[in-house]
Amino acid sequence: MRRVLSGAGLAIACIALAVFLLFPLYYAVLTSFKSGSELFRVDYWPTEIDLSSYVRIWQEQPFARNILNSVLVATSVVILSLALALTAAFALGRVRFRGRKFLLYTILGVSMFPQVAVLSGLFEVIRVLGLYNNLGGLILSYMIFTLPFTVWVLTTFMRDLPVEIEEAAIMDGLSPFVIVTRVFMPLMGPAMVATGLLAFIAAWNEFLFALTFTLSNEQRTVPVAIALITGASEYELPWGNIMAASVIVTVPLIALVLAFQRRLVAGLTAGAVKG
Repeated sequence: MRRVLSGAGLAIACIALAVFLLFPLYYAVLTSFKSGSELFRVDYWPTEIDLSSYVRIWQEQPFARNILNSVLVATSVVILSLALALTAAFALGRVRFRGRKFLLYTILGVSMFPQVAVLSGLFEVIRVLGLYNNLGGLILSYMIFTLPFTVWVLTTFMRDLPVEIEEAAIMDGLSPFVIVTRVFMPLMGPAMVATGLLAFIAAWNEFLFALTFTLSNEQRTVPVAIALITGASEYELPWGNIMAASVIVTVPLIALVLAFQRRLVAGLTAGAVKG
């Protein structure tokens, strides 16, 4: 009886947590199907389906270009972060040298600084390099908060790989680059998927750097584009458009998480037993 009650309590807690987490997304979808005065009416069930907000999003601003910018920036950040982090993880996890732990903790410490603390200095760097209002500036700035995380996580996984595999590869005459790319990288697939997906989500949702380092609508990413959505007139509230845009940019993230769910769980839990 106690086990049944415990299981029922756990099920109720899980359902309550799921409702708490999913209700904002559900209500955003519900609101995106409304227009006009219907936006001010509180409904918990769909009473009508009006797609005018979704149509206006594509007509009133270059929203397709904003989505393309976000895809290009987030994908580039993930590729560069994983490439640099993989080589750094090999050096920090497999090569013994003085100051290795200090360097690793320094990399982790960099990620603890808030974005606003480095905003002014980074703005000068972006301006000097001629990357202001350019997607390259966003890619460079996003590396600040994605690279330390990916280096730290991949170093942990790199340490857990058996030494015998590396020794066998060295005996076969393989170079360090080949060992990293042909031997270690396939074994670290779940870890790279997990860190890459989290880095993609972080870059996709980033707002402060995107707002500061871009000026024109054609160079903005979706978070800034959504924040700057206005009504057709000063008397028209843009809540329907904002909700529709939010739903559109959230769907790809949900699809990615569902598509890589198994690898994501395996990557996040691998090495959890070892210290």
